Amino acid sequence: MSANKPAKILLLVTVLTIALSGCSGKNKDSSPAGPAEAEKSEPVYGGSVTVGITQDLDGLDPHKAISAGTKEVLFNIFEGLVKFDADGDLNPAAAESYDISDDGMTYTFTLREGVRFHDGSPVTVEDVVYSIKRSAGMLEPKDPAIVTESALLIISDVVATGERTVEIRLKQADTELLPYLTLAIVPKDYAELDTKPIGTGPFKFVSYTPLQSIVLEKNEAYYIEGVPYLDRVTFKISSGTDAAFMELQAGSIDILPYITDAQASHLPKGYHLEAGPMNLIQALFINNKVPPFDNKLVRQALCHAVDRQAVIDMVSGGRGKVIGTNMYPGFKKYYDESLVNVYPYNPEKARELLKEAGYEKGFEFTITVPSNYQPHIDAAQVIVEQLKQVGITAKIRLIEWSSWLSDVYRGRKYETTLVGLAAELSPGRALSRFRSSAQNNFVNYSNPEFDALYSQGETETKEEKKTELYRQMQAMLTNDAVAVFIQDPYQLTAVSDKLGGYTHYPIYVQDMSLVYYKKGMLPD
Repeated sequence: MSANKPAKILLLVTVLTIALSGCSGKNKDSSPAGPAEAEKSEPVYGGSVTVGITQDLDGLDPHKAISAGTKEVLFNIFEGLVKFDADGDLNPAAAESYDISDDGMTYTFTLREGVRFHDGSPVTVEDVVYSIKRSAGMLEPKDPAIVTESALLIISDVVATGERTVEIRLKQADTELLPYLTLAIVPKDYAELDTKPIGTGPFKFVSYTPLQSIVLEKNEAYYIEGVPYLDRVTFKISSGTDAAFMELQAGSIDILPYITDAQASHLPKGYHLEAGPMNLIQALFINNKVPPFDNKLVRQALCHAVDRQAVIDMVSGGRGKVIGTNMYPGFKKYYDESLVNVYPYNPEKARELLKEAGYEKGFEFTITVPSNYQPHIDAAQVIVEQLKQVGITAKIRLIEWSSWLSDVYRGRKYETTLVGLAAELSPGRALSRFRSSAQNNFVNYSNPEFDALYSQGETETKEEKKTELYRQMQAMLTNDAVAVFIQDPYQLTAVSDKLGGYTHYPIYVQDMSLVYYKKGMLPD
């Protein structure tokens, strides 16, 4: 298969599946996306900006990072063979072209000439082989700190077949691998990624002070002509959205993503609001193995007891899309809109289900929420009040993000948690976390029938059948009430009026390469 045009994330599976039926050839569009046109003012080069973030990084090594908040920062330092742009297109990055065999078993990449790491060394096929094998857990000895991406387990071997060509050979055909080849290319055997990360991205690492900031500077040798505009970017770490907003009001932050609706209505002079889909699945996730939530009737009662539209109206001024499934709505072909109606707001039905489950008098439980995400805290507070109407008493427990990762995500020591899961790069991966054996199955969902459907979908190359399987799995998760799915929320970002180019992506990133000072606005 050839990529004659950049692959579109929302159509990616369709594109690749059609390709398996027999087309072949080289990718002719080898130029990655450059700077966007200036919208209202001519961009100028230079200057520095401070971006507010509300959680500390969980590492600087891109192959060890877990949290989306870390990955959105590292996006500026590292790139893969291919890279997403603001339209959701997959463009060649470290590679200039790629070719997928007719049977979908071999991906061949030709490296772009002239791409260098931030230390000046050229990117070689050995670096690419090393990076992919490292991310796929194929190196010996294995580093337990590496977060092995399950999508890469399909790889049987990675081989340099020439000075600029690399083959990725698969154990079986996979129609959804390409987005995961955005994984960071790093220097082979480089031992200081944890403290001095080196990538190929538009910005170079300068310094990192835990709980305070990470500082980046312009990569003057970046291979995409015209970007980045800025000389320096500081990601300033605050303890939460309120603290960060206070700094914005004081003028010490230029860009602040993920502000609340209330904050958006009180922007200080000199700032404007940028809004766009967050590409997030916000839900009250339930530990399916902890009583009383090991009873499906109780979980279903929770779903009927939560008025999702009221949550959106009260927390985000009506900005957001009600969902009834784990699937990101942007995957329109696979997203089942009808599942929104499975659990209409119905307190009476919730009380009936609780009675049937043996909890006529209700019960008490805890909602664990990361303390650095005010929108999730606000949503939890609304849900607490709604649950009182059916006799359920919920208490909110705020914990630091690092504790959430260790206790909830890894340790699964919780009853319920209200968070948002960043949209996966492919529809199949959005379902993979619910497999009984999945390491990231933090809701402890276990259903052999679901596992069998997922295994069937992994090897299915006929698009119609794959779509049918995905919809069956979605319906199963919704009917089993694995979580109270709430919304795909909007991201609200406060941006200095001096700046242009801030762009929302269909994935969880903060791309600073497109941000610029408007003409006449560059500070002295």
